[in-house]
Amino acid sequence: MSSLSLAVRDSNTMLRRNLLHARRYPSLTLNLLLTPIVLLLLFVYVFGDVMSAGMGGGGGADRSAYIAYVVPGILMMTIGGTVVGTAVSVSNDMTEGIIARFRTVAIHRGSVLIGHVVGSVLQCIASVVLVGAVAVAIGFRSTNATALEWLAALGLLALVALALTWIAVGMGMISPNAEAASNNALPLVVLPLISSAFVPVEAMPGWFQPIAEYQPFTPAIETLRGLLLGTEIGYNGWLAVAWCLALSALGYTWSKSTFNRDPK
Repeated sequence: MSSLSLAVRDSNTMLRRNLLHARRYPSLTLNLLLTPIVLLLLFVYVFGDVMSAGMGGGGGADRSAYIAYVVPGILMMTIGGTVVGTAVSVSNDMTEGIIARFRTVAIHRGSVLIGHVVGSVLQCIASVVLVGAVAVAIGFRSTNATALEWLAALGLLALVALALTWIAVGMGMISPNAEAASNNALPLVVLPLISSAFVPVEAMPGWFQPIAEYQPFTPAIETLRGLLLGTEIGYNGWLAVAWCLALSALGYTWSKSTFNRDPK
């Protein structure tokens, strides 16, 4: 078999392994999935009228308008939460000895990381679909988006999932245990909370606006919001893609160098 065939075969094996682990131990995935759903219901049904009235410029409360605004941010938060489980899974592999065994058998070295990354991206997409279904059930509608914009939105979600997964893999590889991996990946959950996910950046205090604006989640959320609602995205689309490519390259280089490092 060629080197490429071996890499594909071994990566497919590692992907099946990680998906089986996710199926056999669903508690972590379910806990991470419940967080964005709870936040969605909380902000729509508890804070929805107040938030929409405050954003409407005096036009009164409109919960349906706020649902349309908040759902793209929740979908991005879903990805950030899901990849925390990836960091924990990678940390478990690194600390429980299975990686040491993989180093001694004739498999493609990169297949271990590829299996984690592809499995995580698939889990992220599945989680986004489930949260999106809840959003539709409570009233979210995307009436102005075209089929091409829907396809672009799906591509953006997959690209964000890929970028954050590589970062999470690197975090998991440097963590001494699962608890540390979960803590190290916490910024991937916190950053969406301080982005434009729930309120526009211009509605935030002046000193806080740069924090919300100059981070990867805000342009990604604004781009997704524009694609799903059929509105202008401006330069946010290019910024979102640039952030994703930069984070993917950083996470890949970090993860690969850590994995190839000789164990102590």
